[in-house]
Amino acid sequence: MFLIALSPILWLIVALTVLHMPAWKACSAALVIAWVAGICANDMTTAHAVQATLEGVALACWPILLVIIAAIFTYNLSLATKGMDVIKKMLTSVSSDRRVLILLIGWGFGGFLEGMAGFGTAIAIPAGMLAGLGVNPVLSAAVCLIANSVPTAYGSIGIPLVTLGNVTAIPAGELAVYTSLQLGIITLMCPFLMTITAGGSMKALRGMIPLCLISGLAFFVPEFIVASAMGPELAVVAGSIVTMGAIVAYATKFPVNDPEYAMDMHDDGERVTSHDGLVAWLPFILIFLFLLVTSKLIPAIHDPLTAIQTSVLIYDGPGGAPYTFVWVATPGVLIFLASFLGGHVQGASMPMMLKTLKETVIGLRFTIVTIITVIATAKVMGYAGMTHEIAETAVAATGTAYPAVAAFIGSIGTFITGSATSSCVLFGKLQTDSALAIGASPAVQAWVAAANATGACAGKMISPQSIAIAVGAIGVTGVDSKLLHFAIKVYVPFIILMGLIVYFGQAFVG
Repeated sequence: MFLIALSPILWLIVALTVLHMPAWKACSAALVIAWVAGICANDMTTAHAVQATLEGVALACWPILLVIIAAIFTYNLSLATKGMDVIKKMLTSVSSDRRVLILLIGWGFGGFLEGMAGFGTAIAIPAGMLAGLGVNPVLSAAVCLIANSVPTAYGSIGIPLVTLGNVTAIPAGELAVYTSLQLGIITLMCPFLMTITAGGSMKALRGMIPLCLISGLAFFVPEFIVASAMGPELAVVAGSIVTMGAIVAYATKFPVNDPEYAMDMHDDGERVTSHDGLVAWLPFILIFLFLLVTSKLIPAIHDPLTAIQTSVLIYDGPGGAPYTFVWVATPGVLIFLASFLGGHVQGASMPMMLKTLKETVIGLRFTIVTIITVIATAKVMGYAGMTHEIAETAVAATGTAYPAVAAFIGSIGTFITGSATSSCVLFGKLQTDSALAIGASPAVQAWVAAANATGACAGKMISPQSIAIAVGAIGVTGVDSKLLHFAIKVYVPFIILMGLIVYFGQAFVG
């Protein structure tokens, strides 16, 4: 029974890593396998399989795909209006020291792009920018793979953790806080590791230790505060904004000018005015403001908007509950509103914005199919009892030590699919079922569930999809294996550290 329950996951591993099948095809086939296993081996009725699939489609479309499409549309629109060019110019004018620029662009701006858009933009854009400035292309990709590890759980306005909350019925805010705590030490380590990588040795930390420490703290502290007060949506966005501000302030007040790491910066003499800078950043500023004013921090706005919702019972079998569509106070709607307003101020016409939206949807068509089918697969597996069967076997094999491997399981999900969201869908329920099986308290169940998102961050570094995006961004062929070898050397200590943090940390939350 265990192998039958595991069959959709085993298929995904083989299809994506051995057969190199496109994710949308592999996930579509996984849904079919889940159907067959659920109906033939787990006594699931055909009607309930259909209902479980439809509930998965509903969850995928609203709010997950809505947020993803809106976030990528915002980014694409900023490219079309040239607003991103202005942002790039502002960032590259801060310092001529390679190490400072790597922290500012790879760590700070990369985190911002992950929080706002995700789906590869946080690797592709910073790596391309750094390579364009003259940083060694492979080095540019390597530091951005490291940088993209921490913010992955909060990508695309927190959608992995929001999804994890939907799958496990644990409040997303609680998961966001636990994830931030589990990632705390690694968040502080990343700027140091990026700087060492940038210089090729520990010597690169010369004159950079204060800035590295500031960069880590400036990221972690706001992230934790916002996650605690508001939830996952703006946590990494806040952390990255504060980090960029801190790096700029430090580099301005205490310039780092080591000739060994100096870069030949080509300055055309034109400065970005405050007005141009504000207009370029406006769509992202509006997103931040709209999500802030509609958050739980302002009940007078949040409560009436949240009340605009519709609950529908899609799955009427055992364990089924009404699915709720929140129509206005959902990040996707607010991001679209901010994007259209910001695009209008930047001079984009409505036909231009609609054309960009159409191109965005077309560009994401395979991602859309992948997410719909993987979430539908997870729903079928959950309602058929397959996830519970896997959890019982995992607990039988590990016993009370299960929390130590929870992050590793989450990392495997991201390695396979390239997406923290997909990992949370595939294994989120497995994590809580396993925690429940070892007698964990509700708080520890949430802690173990959060470990799935934590592990997903580590898995993102070694995901073939991330490696491919990095290689494409730097325009250098044949370096995939070199980058993967580098990423694995970082992944292994990261995932071991995560396992220790999750295992010993459960005593403090339980």
